Formats: sequence, C-alpha cells, structure tokens
Amino acid sequence: MMQHLVVFPIVVPLVAGILLLYRREGLVRFKRAVSVVATLMLLAVSMALVGRASSGEILYYALGDWQPPFGIVLVLDRLSALMLLLTSVLALGAVVFACAGDDEKGSNFHGLFQWQLLGINGAFLTGDLFNLFVFFEVLLLASYALLLHGGGKARIQSGVYYVVMNLAGSSLFLIAAGILYGALGTLNMADMALRVAELPADRQGLVTAGGLILLVVFGLKSAILPLYFWLPRAYAAAPAPVAALFAIMTKVGIYAILRVYLLIFGDAAGPLAALEQAWVWWLGLATLAASAVGILSSRDLRMLIAYLVLLSVGTLLVSAGMRSEVSASALLYYLVHTTLITGGLFLLAEMIGVQRGKAGTRLVKARPLVQGKALALLFFIGAIAVVGVPPLSGAIGKALVLAAADSTQRLWLWPTLLLASLASMIALSRAGSTLFWRSAHGNPSGTRLPALQWFGVIWLLSAAPLLVVFAHPVSVYTQATAEQLANPERLTETLLSPSRGQL
Repeated sequence: MMQHLVVFPIVVPLVAGILLLYRREGLVRFKRAVSVVATLMLLAVSMALVGRASSGEILYYALGDWQPPFGIVLVLDRLSALMLLLTSVLALGAVVFACAGDDEKGSNFHGLFQWQLLGINGAFLTGDLFNLFVFFEVLLLASYALLLHGGGKARIQSGVYYVVMNLAGSSLFLIAAGILYGALGTLNMADMALRVAELPADRQGLVTAGGLILLVVFGLKSAILPLYFWLPRAYAAAPAPVAALFAIMTKVGIYAILRVYLLIFGDAAGPLAALEQAWVWWLGLATLAASAVGILSSRDLRMLIAYLVLLSVGTLLVSAGMRSEVSASALLYYLVHTTLITGGLFLLAEMIGVQRGKAGTRLVKARPLVQGKALALLFFIGAIAVVGVPPLSGAIGKALVLAAADSTQRLWLWPTLLLASLASMIALSRAGSTLFWRSAHGNPSGTRLPALQWFGVIWLLSAAPLLVVFAHPVSVYTQATAEQLANPERLTETLLSPSRGQL
C-alpha cells in the first residue's frame, strides 16, 4: 500500500466526488459523512507524505509504469508534500463549516468540493507541464460551479468575469505549452530543465516567449497586478466555505511559479536563468501597493478580506522575486500562515453577517450580536494575525520576509510592505469598531450559531498561535524545502534515473 500512497491525494477526492455526484438530491447526511471522511483521509495521507518527504528523498510515481520522461509522473518532494498538507487542513475547516447548512443552498456542493481538491492536489503533485494544465482545468471547472453555489446576482456577475478571465488564461497556457514543446521536444519538467541548459542559441527566443507567456498564466492564477481584478469580487461574492477553500487557489499560482522557474529556468539555464525574477519582483511590489488601496477603500467585510488575500499574494510574490534560499523559506512559512488565517476570516465573516441580519457584512452600524463577545475575540485574533502584530504567526512571517531582503531590495520592500500592513491595521480597526463597538447599544439580534461553524473557524484561526508554538520545526522544514528547491538537479537525477526514487 505504501508504494501507492502518493497517488491517494488524487484518488480519494476522485472516488468521493463520483459517489457524491451520483445523486443530485437527498441523502444529505450521507453526503456530509462521505465528504468529511474523505477530507479526513486526505489529511491523514498528507501527514504521512510529509513524513516521507521530510527525509529529503524525492519520490515519484509512474502511472502505468511508463517511466519519465515519456510517461505521466507524480512527484513528491518537500514542497508538494507541504502544499498537500496545507490544502487538507484548510479543506477540513471549510467542509465542516459547510455541513452546518451552507451545503444545502444549492446542489452537488460536496461532489464539486471534492473535485476541486482533486484538481488542487493534482497540480501540486504533477511532474509534467501539460498535466499541470489538465489539473488546472479540473480545479477551475469545479470552482466555476462552486462560485455560483446558492445563486444570486452578485455571484453570477462575478462568476462571468471569473470564467472569462480563466478561459483566456487556459488558452494562453496551451499556447505556451505548444511553444515550449516545439522548442524543447518534451513537457516533462525535469527533462525540460536539462534541455534548457543545453539549448542552442537559435531556440532561446522561442523558449523565452513560452516562459513569459507561462508567467502571464501563473500571474493570472495568483492574481498579480494587473491581472488581479477578478479576485476581490469573486472571493467576496462566493459562499463562505468556497471562499475559504479559494484561499489556496492563488497559492497554486505561486507554487507553479516556484516549481517551473526554479526548476526549468534555474541557475543552470544559462542566458534564460531567472527569466521571471524582475517581472515577479516589481509586479509583486505593485500588487502590494494596489492591495493597500483596496483594503482602505473596502466598505464590506468580505471585500476587505478579499483584499487581504491580495496583500498576501503581493508579499509572496516579492519573496519569490528575491530568489534566494532565505526568501523561499520565509515565503513558505508566510504562505502557510496567510492561507489558513484568511480562510478562517472568510468563515468568520459569514458568521458575523448571519447574526447581523439585514446589515450582513456591510461595515455599517447595526444591532449588537447575540454571541458578540466570542465573535469579537475571534475577529481580534484573526485581525492581529493577518496584519502581522506580535505575538501571533503573522509577525513571524512578515519579519522573515523583511529579513530576507538584501540592502537594495529593502529600500523598496520595507516601506511598501510596512505601509500596506499599516493600511490593514487601520481598516481592520475601523471594521472591528463598526461591527462590535458602535453596535453595542440596543437589543441583541440574530440566532445562535451552530457548533460546526464554530469548529471550522477555530480550526483555521488556531494556526495563528500554533505556528508560533511550533515555529522552530516549521522553520526547519521550510528551510530544508528552500534548500531542496535551490538544488533542482536532485529532482532531475531522481526522475531521469529510473533506478532511484520510484514508488
């Protein structure tokens, strides 16, 4: 069984999705049980895979026993194992929260949720560029339907824009893959890295064009400026459990940038080395600045959190643009923190909106909440964590990112990131005052919230103190992951030497 463990993150949600989509209506308890059990299985498998990857060994699974570079391979290293674990932790909080009633507002929620996980996990595991495109399409198809779950004008409007933008991105992905295949003769990423290192001068222009088109695609997925306009409206309009799961979606784009450009366009790529660096660095800074403006202008809690996701994207992109082992380690720590905290904040916003009744999540004065003290405490924890105020994990994550910059990069990064963080603090302070303090007079309104929703929020927001308590082992793992990324020849040797690393 252990030799097939690496394929389980794909097989489990695939089988669960088929079971859940077999009947559209009814069997609510059965569907909830299958979905939660499947997600718990993913969590257990991901923990086992992290244990396997933590030794530093790179493993691969050749589907149909077709060896690379000709067959389809799934690759397990420290980075992919970390992303699988992060996805399963986030998904568990979101799916349990949905079982409190959000899943009944439309059909096929749990089946689509599992297939979304299938696409996300496949993107993190694949070692082939074309299959990265395939898994992108799987997760996007599921996300289209999940975004519209429950209906409504706002979701339809944002959904149309979301679909159009991602269809354009998919077309560009195919064009880029075709260009790179024509120039290199392969789409296995390890094999591509070797061929780029030996590329004749007359083909460098084609490969450069293909690589930059890919950067546009990954920039669209990660919501880099000026390709971020789809994100705030889509995330703000999505159902709360879907928006929480979407917190990992932009990280798929970040992961693709790390995987493709550190491997294929690494230091051994000659004239094409660090092809993406300048673009990612400067556009990441611009994304940070734009997100700060959006945060200050937000008049709805959901929209505010969506712009906080965008701020985290900018922080991750500038970390990737620094292109060093230290910055990659800081990126990974901050990525874990921001994904779980923003996911928890989306769930918390739904709970606050439900208790406020007609006012919803709009930042206007309303009646006090029935469970206002508990909700205010969770909001306070989430706010100081996402802003980066000590003693929670956000402070460690941002400090690591700031410390990773060299003397030249600090001139740009420090004022931009610190001012964006200040904007976040101002906006969240204003939001908290409006939601809890200015609404402290009058009779409490709303109904008491179900226990499953409380579990989902606490499960995700507990990452803020836990990432501080376990900061040392997490940092050790991220540092080892950054070192592994900085030495891609170990991956190419494993995949292209069939006697080594196969599961």
